[in-house]
Amino acid sequence: MVSTISRKTSRVLDFSHWNKPEVTESNSISPDQDQLTGTEGKLVTMKCNYQTDYSYPELYWFKHDSDLRAPQFILWKGARSETGEHIPDKRYESRTTDTSTELIIRELTLADTALYYCAVDTQ
Repeated sequence: MVSTISRKTSRVLDFSHWNKPEVTESNSISPDQDQLTGTEGKLVTMKCNYQTDYSYPELYWFKHDSDLRAPQFILWKGARSETGEHIPDKRYESRTTDTSTELIIRELTLADTALYYCAVDTQ
């Protein structure tokens, strides 16, 4: 049986807003779409577009599946001149460019239904 699950990429977090009082419009991140639908057992790709003048940005993804707990860390991956990454769960993958970050989730399950947040750290 194949069932459909929905996912959202919303409320984008920009770490530069948290860490720097001198925020400029040159640091921003936003989802490519507000909602995605996937099928159990398949994969889904979410995308956020970002803008920063920083040469070593780090892009983060979080999952928020319950109002009873904080969003959970999924991964971080560097972009541009930053080549590091930390992806604990191998069902997740990320691709980054100079202007975007993608989260790929493989082998979808109903437990993947959640809000997904992308964030950029420019420090």
